[in-house]
Amino acid sequence: MEVHHHPKVEKKEFKEYFLEFLMIFLAVTLGFFAETIRENIAEHRKAKEFAESMLNDLKEDTVQLRSYNKYFEFAANNIDTLQQLLSAADTKAIVTGKLYWYGLFGGAYRHFVPNDETFQQMKSSGSLRYFEKEASSAASKYDRFCRLMQSNEQMQESIYTEVRKLRAQIFDFRYNDIANTIAQQYYRNHSDYGPIDSFMKTSPPLLSYDKTLFNEYIELVRSRFIRVYNIGGADSLLHQASVLMRTLKTEYHLENE
Repeated sequence: MEVHHHPKVEKKEFKEYFLEFLMIFLAVTLGFFAETIRENIAEHRKAKEFAESMLNDLKEDTVQLRSYNKYFEFAANNIDTLQQLLSAADTKAIVTGKLYWYGLFGGAYRHFVPNDETFQQMKSSGSLRYFEKEASSAASKYDRFCRLMQSNEQMQESIYTEVRKLRAQIFDFRYNDIANTIAQQYYRNHSDYGPIDSFMKTSPPLLSYDKTLFNEYIELVRSRFIRVYNIGGADSLLHQASVLMRTLKTEYHLENE
C-alpha cells in the first residue's frame, strides 16, 4: 500500500504579503501621478497655444478699438463745435459750409466686431479650464464687455436712424456727400486740412434754417454719443483687453509676443 506524501506548502510571512501589497500600491500610485503629470503638461501646452492665439486676437481688437475711439472723439469734437456755433449766433449768420461740415458728424458710424474665435472655441469645447483662474476670469470678463458693447451698439441703432432722418431735413445730401468725401480723405491722411478749410468757407444752401430742427438734431446726437461713451464703450473694453493681454503674457511667458 502506497503512502502519498503531500507537498509541503510554505506559508508566507506577513512581511512578504505587506511588501507585495506595498509594491503594487506604489506602482499604481506612481502610475497615477505619472499620468496626472503627463495630463498637466499636455493641458499647460494647450493652454499656452490658446493663449498665443487669443493674444493675436486681442492685438487685432485693440487696433480696431483705438481706431474706433479716435474716430468718435473726432466726431464728438466736431459736434461740440456745431453746438457752440449754434449757441453763439443765429443760424442764418453762420457760414453754411461750417454747418455742413460740423453737422455731418452727427451721423458718425462705426461698428465693433471682436476677434473672438479663440475664446468661443475654448468656451464651447470646455477648454477654458486649461487656463489658470486669473486668465480664465479676465477672458470671461473681456467677453462680457464685448457683448455689452455690441448690445449697446444695437440699442443706439434706432437713435442713429432718427439722427439720419432729421439730418436729411436740414442738409442737402449732395453737399453732405462732398463733406463726407473730404472727411474720409482727411481721416486717411491727417496731415491735409486744406480741403476741410476750403469747404467750410463755401455757402451751400440748407434745406431748413429752423432752430427747432437744429435743436432736435443736437439733442438726438448728444443722446447717441452718451451711449457711445458709456460703460459698454470702447474705453472700458480697451482697458480690459490690456488687462487680459498682460495676464496671458505673464502666466504663459509670452512677454516677447
